[in-house]
Amino acid sequence: MEKVSDMLKVKGSQVLTIYEDKTIADAVAVLVEHNIGSLIVMDHQHKIAGIITERDVLRLTHRHSRDFLGLKVKDGMTRKDDLIVGVLEDTLDYIMQVMTQNKIRHVPIIQGERLLGLLSIGDVVKAQLHAATTENHYLRDYLGDKYPA
Repeated sequence: MEKVSDMLKVKGSQVLTIYEDKTIADAVAVLVEHNIGSLIVMDHQHKIAGIITERDVLRLTHRHSRDFLGLKVKDGMTRKDDLIVGVLEDTLDYIMQVMTQNKIRHVPIIQGERLLGLLSIGDVVKAQLHAATTENHYLRDYLGDKYPA
């Protein structure tokens, strides 16, 4: 069973962040520019303050239909206290279960207070697909007598 630590070795640990006092317009610009669905929000002590996702932006659009782009990121983010996180020892199956149960698409990976990476539902699905494809390949080879008896 693949662990988060294995996944981050392949994926890398670069995570795009934004400061909590930036505007929603700033956050949307970064999300669109990088074609991503979330940003980790940092305070000015460089500690995790929360996460802002495309769903958070949609909620703000609904609540503040006209002036939401001028709001601060901290006004629309999921705060650190409510943040669902993973650790290096977690399995990808566990992360997928957490995402499904909580209806979230992004899980920050931390160690103590340190941000180590960010897994998206797409990352997890790709890893699961790769594992299934590899297993299928080996089983087909085995059944096709490609291995000496």
